[in-house]
Amino acid sequence: MDKKMLSTKKAILVFFVFACGYFLSCLLRAITATLSPLLSSEFNLTAGDLGLLAGGYFLGFASMQIPLGYLLDNYGPKKIVSSFLLIAIIGTGSFALAESFTGLLISRFFIGVGVSACLMGPLTGYRIWFADNYQQRANAWMLMVLSMGFVFSTLPVQILLPMIGWRWIFGGITILIFLVIILTLIFIPTWKSNEEKEKNPGSLSDVWKNKFFRSTIPLGLFNYGGIIAVQTLWAGPWMVRVAGYEPLESATGLFWINSTMLVAFFVWGYFLPKISKYGLETMKLMKYGLPISYISLLVIIISGENAGAIHFSIYMLTSIVLTLTQPAVALSFPPSLAGKSLTSFNLLIFLGTFIMQWGIGLVIDLCQFLGKEEIQSFKISFTVYLIICILSYYYFMMKNKNE
Repeated sequence: MDKKMLSTKKAILVFFVFACGYFLSCLLRAITATLSPLLSSEFNLTAGDLGLLAGGYFLGFASMQIPLGYLLDNYGPKKIVSSFLLIAIIGTGSFALAESFTGLLISRFFIGVGVSACLMGPLTGYRIWFADNYQQRANAWMLMVLSMGFVFSTLPVQILLPMIGWRWIFGGITILIFLVIILTLIFIPTWKSNEEKEKNPGSLSDVWKNKFFRSTIPLGLFNYGGIIAVQTLWAGPWMVRVAGYEPLESATGLFWINSTMLVAFFVWGYFLPKISKYGLETMKLMKYGLPISYISLLVIIISGENAGAIHFSIYMLTSIVLTLTQPAVALSFPPSLAGKSLTSFNLLIFLGTFIMQWGIGLVIDLCQFLGKEEIQSFKISFTVYLIICILSYYYFMMKNKNE
């Protein structure tokens, strides 16, 4: 497809509309961490239930990543993003009305399906409508929007809870999604699918057979997925049930964790091209950066009840090098396979987030069933997570030792 660059004014408007949708997507992704004490009490949820509930979003999200690659190429972001957001409206509306854990879980799944195009849709559009030299900036600013959604899922939500309750919060989000659909239909350009078809453009199997892509599978599933699981769910329960935070203190801690990441993504996006000029390419940054994140996670485990928001902020900051894997995957394929490779790696991340959110909770429940104290159960579960991350890193490095 040929480039059809937008004017600066139109590009800013398109970015704003897409950012609104992605903001709500990220708000819904992370809101479970803030609501976890309330939902656990109201519906008598175990740690495993809570992990499954949070993970339901990611299961729905992950299930759509492969079809999205084909749908976006054929029909464009305008039709696909607006259509999928209608499913998100059903999910948020039913979540607000749910009377059981099953109702909450099914609603979370539909929410995940509905917002699954809110990042891949914009990225597909940016490739056609934005100049090449603005691609990296657009991607970095979408990461900022992600962090902004996480920020608003913490303290602002906690402040609203006593005023209107969690059900009306989801009712309000439902209305906002409807407004985003209207903005998308009005302001996002239509998709011109009259491009010449490439000869042998490549298939999905080419992505999954690729040596480098295969080397990133454990990192995407367990390490990347685990970090999102901690940030969007388990950091909150740790601060409440291990460190002894009150719910408002936990929400404040999550607010500062995500605020820190918002700033970090801005700085990271700004300096990364400059860092690359000094020979610090993706493999070197990951080789030396990831072990630092494992050390910071080990500090959290050892510190136990003394590990709070500052410790988790450091862990998230030291894990930022993992964000290099997705663009590295895309760059390892020709442009004709960029969409399929990105959605394939996205599938790994969100399937992994579902596995890790649920898995961490199941290990906590198992340890408590075997008679362990709650704090010790959390520490054991996080230790298992750390070991899996280290093994994933070792596999990645061994498969790319000549790079």
